[in-house]
Amino acid sequence: MIIDKSFSKSELVEIINELNLRITHSHADNKKELQDKIIEHVKKKNIKIDDDNMFNIKTRDGLIFFLTNKNPKKTLNIKEKQQVMNIAKNVINYCKRGYCIEFSTYDNFKDLCDDVDFIKQFGDIPSCRRACKLMNKDEKVMADRFVPLVSPQVQRQLNEKKILKQKYSPYVIIKHSTPEEPIILYFD
Repeated sequence: MIIDKSFSKSELVEIINELNLRITHSHADNKKELQDKIIEHVKKKNIKIDDDNMFNIKTRDGLIFFLTNKNPKKTLNIKEKQQVMNIAKNVINYCKRGYCIEFSTYDNFKDLCDDVDFIKQFGDIPSCRRACKLMNKDEKVMADRFVPLVSPQVQRQLNEKKILKQKYSPYVIIKHSTPEEPIILYFD
C-alpha cells in the first residue's frame, strides 16, 4: 500500500485524530514517518475505526481506498485554481460595483451566472464561497440559487469558527439600582 502524495502532513494527522487510530505520533514526525506509521497500522487486520467520522470511512478497506486515491480536497492543480480564483474575483468585483453589469468584465448576465455556477463546486475556497454569497444578494438572482459545495472537513472548521465568534463576542452589562446612583456600564 502506498499513500497518495496529495495528502499533506497536517491532513494525515487530521485523519489519525478523526478516525481515532491508535497511532502514536508527534509534531516532530515528518510526512514520510507519518505515512509509514499509518501503513504499519493498516496492515493489522483488526483495526478499529470510529463509525461517526467526517470522512465517512467505516472499514479498513475503506480507509485503504481513501488513502491510496488522490486527496478529494485537492482536485485542482495550481493553474486551474488560479483560473477559479480569477473568476471569483471578477464575480466579487461585479457585486462590489453595485451589481451593475456595465461596470464589470462580463458582457451579459448569463455569462456571469454560468461562471458562478462553475465556481460553486469549489466551495472549499473562501473566495468562491464569498462570490456565491454576494451573488445570492443580487435582486436579479432567485433566492439561494448559488449554494457552494463545501466538504465536511471545511464545514466543521466553519462551524467551529462561528461558535468561537459567538462565544467570545463582546457584550455590555448595564446596572442601575436607584435613580440617585449613576448608571454603570461593564464591557466584557
